[in-house]
Amino acid sequence: MAGLEKHTPTPQDITVHGASRALEISFSDGAAFRIPFELMRIYSPSAEVQGHGPGQEVLQTGKRDVGLEGLEPVGNYAIKPTFSDGHDSGLFTWEYLYFLGSEQDQLWADYERRLSEAGTSRDAPMPEKAGAGCSSHAH
Repeated sequence: MAGLEKHTPTPQDITVHGASRALEISFSDGAAFRIPFELMRIYSPSAEVQGHGPGQEVLQTGKRDVGLEGLEPVGNYAIKPTFSDGHDSGLFTWEYLYFLGSEQDQLWADYERRLSEAGTSRDAPMPEKAGAGCSSHAH
């Protein structure tokens, strides 16, 4: 996964918009996206959010006002954001950022559906973790 596919567009410009809470990113193929921090946070590619397999995803709530406190480059293939809620274990590859940007409408619809199925809302606080979670072991 560390290597870029030949067809993967690469970012030409990345701008963090703190006030509007969005990451603006333009790619080598001409595509440009504004990805809300909330969308990035609820779809973080980390094990903490995605789980360790299908069906183990952890529904994220209460992230509407999440901010971005830091953004580190990872090699020439990804960025590692630090969110204002302390979450910092997601590596966002160029391919994944392109996916988030290009599929935003569908991702928001899926998120709303999952919230509805769980009987919760976008602004509900995250439930407290019971016991030690995924963060207790190295990946």
